[in-house]
Amino acid sequence: MLDQSFLSKQCARTVDDWRSTTREHPGVHYGRTVMPMPRPNPEAGLLRFGVFEVDLAAGELRKNGARLRLQEQPFQVLTALLQNAGQVVTRDELREKIWPADTFVDFDHSLNTAVNKIRESLGDSASSPRFVETLARRGYRFIAPVDAASRASLAGPSPAEPKTSETALPRLALHPDLHVPLPRRELVRGLFALIQVMYLIFYVSGLAHLHDADRVASSFLPGWRSLFIVGAVLVTGAAGIPLRFYLLSAVGFDFRKLGETFSRLFPFVLALDQLWAIAPFLLLPQIGIGLAFAATAALLYVPFSERTLVRLAYPLEK
Repeated sequence: MLDQSFLSKQCARTVDDWRSTTREHPGVHYGRTVMPMPRPNPEAGLLRFGVFEVDLAAGELRKNGARLRLQEQPFQVLTALLQNAGQVVTRDELREKIWPADTFVDFDHSLNTAVNKIRESLGDSASSPRFVETLARRGYRFIAPVDAASRASLAGPSPAEPKTSETALPRLALHPDLHVPLPRRELVRGLFALIQVMYLIFYVSGLAHLHDADRVASSFLPGWRSLFIVGAVLVTGAAGIPLRFYLLSAVGFDFRKLGETFSRLFPFVLALDQLWAIAPFLLLPQIGIGLAFAATAALLYVPFSERTLVRLAYPLEK
């Protein structure tokens, strides 16, 4: 029989060898075999937008490299919005993803609180959002461009796409209906307001020079037909002024239902704008027939530009 003290020494030596190996080579051990564990890539799971950065692995929100304090549930909501940038994330989808069915909480209050904390951390505003847009009774949408390279690194290359060493072009967040990159809402609203100011100038100028309109119209359409043109300028100008002031105030105060309202007004706006598209012909003696046709052709397209601008800044609820 083996000596008991000899067996004890051998066991102690084996344990010491195992501990030494564990300290030098951290990993998963199968008997005496050590399977080294891969170290995490510190750059993996990063989503960047503007001066902000979200580290999904660490669960951190940073601004210019400095960590911002954001609780777990608001961080999860922000992550869900970032991973679906440019798309509407419904409230039901957020409930299923973040608040399990067996969680007894006031979901509406919790979600509203989480979104408010996100906006507070990002310096965002619900009335004029730069990052998180609220769609009433539907959900939320992240409207700022997200670094596509970081998002692509999370999913990895598609099996059908060959790996290339070239830098992929950034994927911008697209408008869900128009399929164009989401522009800055301030720019879109400003362009829409400028169009309304242009038409106000048309109306006021036309009414102020009504006798000139009568003179020009009489040279082409003598008799009662010229009176019809003058009457049309008078009536449409008087009706168009309050309409343009309403649209200016709506976009100025950022009326969130302007998209729905403008869609109902569009047939009237289209008819009014198409009629005033011939206004350059009232200046025919000064600008000539060629420039009058060119200006009219441009004005015929303006009402459709107005509709597109409104849809960009105020998407219709579905």
